[in-house]
Amino acid sequence: MNSERVLSDEEELAGFQTGFAQRPDVVFAVSSADDVVAAVRHAAGRGMPIGIHATGHGLPGPVEGGAVISTRPMDGVSVDPVARTARVQAGVRWGQVVAAAGPYGLAPLNGSAPSVGAVSYTLGGGLGILARQFGYAADHVRSLDVVTADGRLRHVTPESEADLYWALLGGGHAFGVVTGMEIGLVPVRTLYGGSLAFDGRQVDPAAVLRAYEEWTRTVPHGLTSSFAAVPYPDIPALPPHLRGRYVISVRVAHTGPDGERLVAPLRQIGPVLSDSLREMPYAESHTIHSDPDFPHAYYGDSAVLSELDVDTVAGVLARTGPGADAMCVVQINHLGGALAEPAPNSVPYREGAFLLRLLAMGDREQARKVLDPAFAPLAPVTLGRAVNFAFGAGDRGEGLYDAGTRKRLAELKSLYDPANLFRRNYGVSG
Repeated sequence: MNSERVLSDEEELAGFQTGFAQRPDVVFAVSSADDVVAAVRHAAGRGMPIGIHATGHGLPGPVEGGAVISTRPMDGVSVDPVARTARVQAGVRWGQVVAAAGPYGLAPLNGSAPSVGAVSYTLGGGLGILARQFGYAADHVRSLDVVTADGRLRHVTPESEADLYWALLGGGHAFGVVTGMEIGLVPVRTLYGGSLAFDGRQVDPAAVLRAYEEWTRTVPHGLTSSFAAVPYPDIPALPPHLRGRYVISVRVAHTGPDGERLVAPLRQIGPVLSDSLREMPYAESHTIHSDPDFPHAYYGDSAVLSELDVDTVAGVLARTGPGADAMCVVQINHLGGALAEPAPNSVPYREGAFLLRLLAMGDREQARKVLDPAFAPLAPVTLGRAVNFAFGAGDRGEGLYDAGTRKRLAELKSLYDPANLFRRNYGVSG
């Protein structure tokens, strides 16, 4: 254990997502791979479903009456600056990896929030702030250590166990408990990035969206960006400049030259609320999105789009704006670039052009009443859904994989976990 105080089961299960209660029969707080082996063998011997919880932004699958393995205590990180790799244990969050790699002028392919769990993020693909330049985080995994349903600790590489390697990276927690992984780091010390924010009541959100879509057609592969629309409530907990505002923003991350020239068209859209675009050390990259760092309840889903139909998505903005029944966050990620390149893993829909993410605050029922009608008009251009952005909706397996990927995952699930112990299976049970 890395903490002197032993946590209660309730504390061990606590995480960023507060909207869905976990009620397992037993919680295993593991501090080593041997602990994981013992926990899996205990649960398997009793036919108990197993969920894995690393204290990041996600939750285990449904494990009523089963076991949750909490990897929170496994928080070791080590960097090899010569090989440009990092070894991360199962409970590590991205902020720790960024801090460990930074002194060597290196960076991981982390996401926008430092509190996200590195392993779970990567097993779901890992769409990061430098994604168009370097691809998915899963594309840079050298090896994984995983305890499978038979209670065996395996060292998995593309050479040693190609099928399991392929399934783990994209298949999430359906195939075992990953106790650690070795990842490649990229030589990035600084970047040009930040956010341009507009007042959605002064500047037409649809006009910002249209300008953004047109701008993405002109940018190089090394520039990664997203569009967001957030109707902030008028509450004292928020900074005064955000209270009650409908904020439309474009976020940018670019490691190449000419950042100021590349973003110049965005500055012509209209008057801005704020402009944080600048050269920054990679250690400050989390400020680009400034994601909330406090636990809260939320529900959401996503759609990988073959194209960004601006008129249709403008309708989505209208349905999820300040007048919606629940506070909604819209984010649109520009895909393509290195994300479209093939890799030996099961991350699907690499041909996608954009990813639309919708997030609603509150409970599942209230959120679905807002989100389902918003997603429906996008069906003609929707390729599927993204595993990492099925916030509370991961139990719905449809659309998370294309037919071929899902078939192969189901075959491997039957081989490695025939009893379906690991219930976070994203609809790929054999």
